[in-house]
Amino acid sequence: MAKRVQGKILIVDAISTNRIVLKVKLASAFYEVIQASTADEACVAALRHNPDLIISAMALPDCDSAQLCRKLQQNPQTRAIPMMVIGCRPHADTRLRALEAGVQDVMLKPIDDTLLLARVRSLIRAHNTAAEWQMRDDTSRALGFAEDVADFGPPGQAIVVGTDSAHTGALIELLTPSLRTKLTYSAPETALRDLTPGKVPDVFILVLEEEDSHSGEVLRLLAAIRATAITRHAGVLVLQSRPDPGLGAYALDLGADDLMTDGFDRKEMSLRVKAMMRRKRVADQLRATVRTGLKAAVSDPLTGLHNRRYAMPHLARVAEHSAATGRSFAVMVADLDHFKRINDLYGHASGDAVLVEAARRLRENLRGVDLVARIGGEEFLIVMPATPLSEARAAARRLCRKIGGTGFAVPGSSDPITVTVSIGVTIGGMQGKRMPASDKDANHLLDAADKALYEAKVQGRNQINLARPAA
Repeated sequence: MAKRVQGKILIVDAISTNRIVLKVKLASAFYEVIQASTADEACVAALRHNPDLIISAMALPDCDSAQLCRKLQQNPQTRAIPMMVIGCRPHADTRLRALEAGVQDVMLKPIDDTLLLARVRSLIRAHNTAAEWQMRDDTSRALGFAEDVADFGPPGQAIVVGTDSAHTGALIELLTPSLRTKLTYSAPETALRDLTPGKVPDVFILVLEEEDSHSGEVLRLLAAIRATAITRHAGVLVLQSRPDPGLGAYALDLGADDLMTDGFDRKEMSLRVKAMMRRKRVADQLRATVRTGLKAAVSDPLTGLHNRRYAMPHLARVAEHSAATGRSFAVMVADLDHFKRINDLYGHASGDAVLVEAARRLRENLRGVDLVARIGGEEFLIVMPATPLSEARAAARRLCRKIGGTGFAVPGSSDPITVTVSIGVTIGGMQGKRMPASDKDANHLLDAADKALYEAKVQGRNQINLARPAA
């Protein structure tokens, strides 16, 4: 059985032993590794392999890491790939130049392996999330419904959270002159308490003081930020007052977007906050475009889900992305069982109520990046990017339980009525296999899932059926 690849990483370093050591560490964590020894080789490899992350040495034979980052950003096909730099302790200006060029992080040797892998996970996670929203924006553009994202905007606001108000206040005073962002202070216990949808900060800066006893309180806030609907898209920067690789890795795995391990530096923090604000603004605009851009043209008016007009181009985009990255994805067709009987017994208003509630249950039990669309009377298409077979099977079973496990309240019945669903599942871009040309075709994938759905109906309904991929 092929092992599951966590992501694809391009290592750029002129010293072969450095590349080999880093490759061993990353390969042991199930990353696919590509190597280059110069900036020119790296640009070619980035175009050819479309990595999820680039890790570069500070200095290369033909340029430095800042120049490499700028070269990659000049090409639309590579500009979104995150980049991290590893090097010996450089002059402060060298590190700042790299960050200013767009490098996400500069890690200095010796590097703790736990912290390194946590940073890699964090950067790839953010990149994949951004890529999924970008795919949706690309779909909107293909349909003619998207506007260009502007790389400017209002000043924004950030909350600096710490347990030492005097220390945190001093940081705010030092940062304010170099940022357009409005900075305010909050203690951990009040940071989320008084927030309303109109007053959500763009960035949280969480300060971990030297006293270990307070770190847990701040990190619990980090978990709450990611779990709260109105703050989950906010940027989070964690500032460690002293190096602690284990604590830093824990913060990244909890959902921190950025981490400063060596204490406060005004110029470095200003650069990191500005970059975070810029990424947040672009991401917000992408989400707004997807959610509101000429919504009626690509949405089902009854359920509020996307319709077939949107779903099929989006499925094609997901298939193209899978072909480029080597990640499998799931396609499901879900059909409510005996739906005509509901209309006949209780009336069409009751049938509409069932469709609305079924759509809600499907949407609320899938990830934010998954697509749910109504493509027929009682038929729904579900597309789950970056999803292996095991996760697709578990998700389909969960949806069956969520639909059939609780009755539906409808206008034509005093008691909730039982509704069940059958689901056909197929997998595109299977791990460890070259994707067949047919798997890149949206209609072929839909047809395979539809045939699997038919088998689920034949076998008795209220169940899932998997379309076995070709060997």
